[in-house]
Amino acid sequence: MKALQYPIRSLFIGFIGLLVNTSLLAAPDTDWPKKPIVAILSFPAGGSTDVFARAVMAPLGEALGQSIVIDNKPGAGGMIGLQAAAKAAPDGYTIHFSALTNQVISQALFKNPPADLRKDYAPVALVGTVPHLIVVNPGVPAKNLPELIAFIKSKKGDFNYASQGNGSLSHLESTLFMQRIGATGTHIPYKGSSFALPDLIAGNTLMMFDSVTASLPHIQSGKLRPIAIAAAERSPLMPNVPTLGQDGMKQFDVENFYAVYVPKGVPPAIISKLEREIRKILTNPDFKARMATQGIHPQFANSEKLAEITTEEHNKWEKVVKSANIKVD
Repeated sequence: MKALQYPIRSLFIGFIGLLVNTSLLAAPDTDWPKKPIVAILSFPAGGSTDVFARAVMAPLGEALGQSIVIDNKPGAGGMIGLQAAAKAAPDGYTIHFSALTNQVISQALFKNPPADLRKDYAPVALVGTVPHLIVVNPGVPAKNLPELIAFIKSKKGDFNYASQGNGSLSHLESTLFMQRIGATGTHIPYKGSSFALPDLIAGNTLMMFDSVTASLPHIQSGKLRPIAIAAAERSPLMPNVPTLGQDGMKQFDVENFYAVYVPKGVPPAIISKLEREIRKILTNPDFKARMATQGIHPQFANSEKLAEITTEEHNKWEKVVKSANIKVD
């Protein structure tokens, strides 16, 4: 019996050592974060992506015990920011707050997109939606969709319309809208709402599909006029503004998703921690009420569901782009 005690004791000690070593290897994940985190956005300050990101990242940073620095990288329909975040080290210190719908559209429009949400990222959580609407300068005589269509047609192509950038949802909506009404105009792409809206307010462009979040302050001040919502339901903030469907243009509902991703290779423990804390934020009644005043609809879905949504959105918009024969200007 004594001959057997030594091997068993040795095995036990070795097993304990293995557990200790494994826990040490896992420590960097469980101790994360130890320094500030960077959240890369593909659109400039002042737009819906920026407003929503800052609203989520502030309490997320508090929950994690570290500040989260917003890094706006606009341009190329969201591809600049998408590529920058994808190339970051997969250590949890760079996250991507994505205008998901915008970016899958860009991937479908560009022949060789520099990054792909499905291949270069790990999904963390869906965070919500923000509806778009048609806004015009108050100098435009149209007060509703039929009047706007008639006015546009009377211009015989001699007008400019703005978008949030080549390859953006705003661009695609405008293109589809012009195709539906049988009109042509000059598309003026910008690097986001905050760059496009001043020209629209000044009358340099006639109309734009923009987020409720970015346009709302200018609508409330009378600098812009809302025409119709590109969603299935009216916005509680503008109950008198009909949807495009209610005003005669059927099947023009757009679900504009926003989500959080990390570069592929980030440890699962970090993804789980982010997902858990984001869920707490999005389901907080006070947060939801505050977001509602800005036209933002918080909506949580876990990493697994987000992966499904990402693929579904990519497939959906790829078909739309091909069927409409839409090209990047």
